[in-house]
Amino acid sequence: MKKILLFILLAASTFSVKADEGMWFLMNIERLNERDMQKMGLQLTAEEIYSVNNSSLKDAIVQFGGGCTAEIVSSTGLVMTNHHCGYAAIAELSTPENDHLTNGFWAKTKADELKPKSLSVRFFVRMDDVSKRILGKLNDSMTEAEREATINREIALIEKENNEGGKYTVSVKSFYEGNEFYYFVYQDYTDVRLVGTPPDNIGKFGGDTDNWEWPRHTGDFSLFRVYADKDGNPAEYSQNNVPLVPKYHLSISLNGFKEGDFAMILGYPGRTNRWMPSAGISQNVNFAYPAWVEASKTGMDVMKKYMDQDQAIRLKYASTYAGVANYWKNRQGMIDALTQHQTAKTKEASEKKFNKWANKSKNRDKYGSVIATINEYYALTNEKARHDNYISGGILRSSSLAPLPYTIGNAINFYLQQNDAKKAELLPQLINQVNSSYEDLVMPVEKDLLIALLNLYVEKGGKDLIAPYVAEIAKENNGDVTPYINRAFETSIFADKEKLIAFINNPDPEVLANDLLFKLSNDIIARYRYVPDTLKAKQADFNRAFRLMVQGMREANPKVKYYPDANSTLRLSYGKIRALPADPRNDATINNYTTLKGTINKYKPNDPEFDLPQKLIDLYEAKDFGQYADKNGYMPVNFLSDNDITGGNSGSPVLNGKGELLGLAFDGNIEAMAGDVIFDPELQRTISVDIRYVLFLIDKFAGASHIIDEFTLVKD
Repeated sequence: MKKILLFILLAASTFSVKADEGMWFLMNIERLNERDMQKMGLQLTAEEIYSVNNSSLKDAIVQFGGGCTAEIVSSTGLVMTNHHCGYAAIAELSTPENDHLTNGFWAKTKADELKPKSLSVRFFVRMDDVSKRILGKLNDSMTEAEREATINREIALIEKENNEGGKYTVSVKSFYEGNEFYYFVYQDYTDVRLVGTPPDNIGKFGGDTDNWEWPRHTGDFSLFRVYADKDGNPAEYSQNNVPLVPKYHLSISLNGFKEGDFAMILGYPGRTNRWMPSAGISQNVNFAYPAWVEASKTGMDVMKKYMDQDQAIRLKYASTYAGVANYWKNRQGMIDALTQHQTAKTKEASEKKFNKWANKSKNRDKYGSVIATINEYYALTNEKARHDNYISGGILRSSSLAPLPYTIGNAINFYLQQNDAKKAELLPQLINQVNSSYEDLVMPVEKDLLIALLNLYVEKGGKDLIAPYVAEIAKENNGDVTPYINRAFETSIFADKEKLIAFINNPDPEVLANDLLFKLSNDIIARYRYVPDTLKAKQADFNRAFRLMVQGMREANPKVKYYPDANSTLRLSYGKIRALPADPRNDATINNYTTLKGTINKYKPNDPEFDLPQKLIDLYEAKDFGQYADKNGYMPVNFLSDNDITGGNSGSPVLNGKGELLGLAFDGNIEAMAGDVIFDPELQRTISVDIRYVLFLIDKFAGASHIIDEFTLVKD
C-alpha cells in the first residue's frame, strides 16, 4: 500500500493527541478511546470491537498475504481486499490465453474459483501485555547483545506457552523501541482462492500517474474465499475443503456518508517511525531515499521496456514492477514532504527541549548523553545509508538474479554436506525451489537489469563502500560491468534453469565456487549485511540511546495518551469523513468523494493508465447504476477520511459508527507523505474505494449477482 501519516511524539507542546490521530491497540480501546469514539459517532461498545470470549468485529479482520489487510464479508468465507493486494496472485493465475489481470475474472461457481500457489490469511485471536515479565529479566549492566539474548529466550518461552501445541502462531513484539512487549496469537489459513477481480484498467485505473494523488477514481478491490476442512480448521488445499464459516462477517452499508461522519479503520499497518530522531530524518532525505529513488527508476525503466513489447513478460513482471513503482513514488514523495515541512528542524527543536530535561541533575546520569549518541551514529552512517539503498532499493528489489544464486547456491552447498539419506530427502525440495524461483524469470530482462543496476551502483555507491568483487569487476572493465555480465550469462549455471537442475543432479563444488553469478551474488549480499567492527559498538550504543530517548520522553510527559509505532500488528484508527479544499479537477459537490463522471472524464482510449472498458462507459451513459447510486443520483467511486494509516492498511475496511462497511482504504495523499514520521492533522487523508462502487462493478459491470447474494446489505 502505501504509507501514511504520523505524528511527532516529542515534547509536551507537540504531543497533544487529536481524536483522528493514532493507531491503537484493540485491547486498550475501552480504557483509552471508547468515550472519544462514541462522542464522534461510534454506536458500538469496546467489547463489540474486541472480545476474547465472544465473536466481535476483530474476527472479521485478517492480514492478507502477509502484507495487506482484508475483511470477511460473508458467512461463506468471502474475503475482500484491494486489487493491488491481490495483484501478485491474479498475475500468477493469468496467462496470455486467460489474462485475468487484464480482462478481469469472476468465478461463476465455487468450483471455478482459482487457487494461487501460496496465499494465506491470518486471523487475530488475542493479545496480552508481557512487558513486566520480559523487562523483569533485564538489568542495566547488560550489554545490548546480552539484553537481546535474554529477551529472545523469554520470547521463545512465551510463544511456546501460548501456541496450544502448534494450533496457533504466536508472535511477541517490542514496542516503544524495546520499552514494552506484547504477544499476539493468530490462526493462519492457507487455502485461499480467487473469486473475482475487475480488469486492470478499473482496479489500477490511473496507474502510477494517479498513485498517491487526489482526486482518485480507482476500483481498487478484489475478492477471495477462505477454505477450511469440514470442521472449520486450517487445512492445506484440497478439493474436499469447504468455505470457512467465520465467527463474524461485516455487513455492508448502501447508505453512504456525509461530511463529518464517524469513520474507523481496522487493519495491519506495516511500519511507522514516529519516534525517529531529526538526524535520522535528515539521513533519509539527503542520503537514503534519493539513492532508493534513483535505483528504483533504473530498474523500472528496464522492466517497462520489455513489458511494453511482450504481454507474457508483462504478466510475469507486473507484480514486481508495481511494487517497485509504488515505493519509487513513495520515497520521492517523502523527500518532498519532509523537506517542505522542515520536519527535521521541528524534531530537532523538540529534541533540544528533551535534552534540557535530560540534563537536569536527577536525569543526567541516565539520559544526559542520549541525543549526542544518536546524532553521532547517524553522522557515521550517512554514506553507508546511501550505499545500502542502492542495493536494497534497486538491485535486490528489481533483480531476481542478484540474490537468487546466493540463496540457491548456498542451499546446494548445504545439500553437498549431507549423508546420502539426507540428500535423498533434500533433492526434491531443492529441485522444487529451482522450478518455483525460475518460473517467471525472463533471462534477457534479468541480464539487462543486472547491467543497469550494477553500473549505477558502481558509479554512485561510493568507491570505498561498494562490494569488493564488484569493485574489482568495475576496475577491470573501466567502470562498466557489461562484459562481465555478458560472460556470466554465457557460462553460469544460474543463467539457465535446465543447466542448474542438471548441475544439482551431478554437482561439483569447485564449479559452484567459481560460478560468476554465484560469486557476484555472494559479494552483493555480504556487502549489504556487512557492518564494520568499528561500527558495531556504535550501533549498540545507538540502540541503547534510542530506547532511552523514547523512555525518557514518555517519562518527561507522563500525562500524554501514547500509541506505539506500527509494526504489522492489528490496530484501530478513528476519525471522520473529511474533505480537502475544493479542487477544480473534481466534479463532486464536496471534495470528499469522486464520481463515475470524473472517471469517464479521465478516460483516454488505449492509454495504459487511463483506458476504460466500453461496458463501463455504456453503463455510465445509460445511468444504469442499480441500487448502488447515491441518493443524489451519481455513482460514487472513491472518498476521503482523515484516518491515520500507513502501508499494510491497504484493503482495510472503513466502517461507520455501526461497524458497517463503507469502503476499502487503498492509499493516502501525497501532500501528507511525511506521515510515517509526523502526523499532519490538516493534510492527512486516507483514500478509499466506495463499497457502492465495488458492488456496482460486481453486479452491473461483471454480472456476478450470485456474489452479491452472499453479502449482508444494509439500506435504511
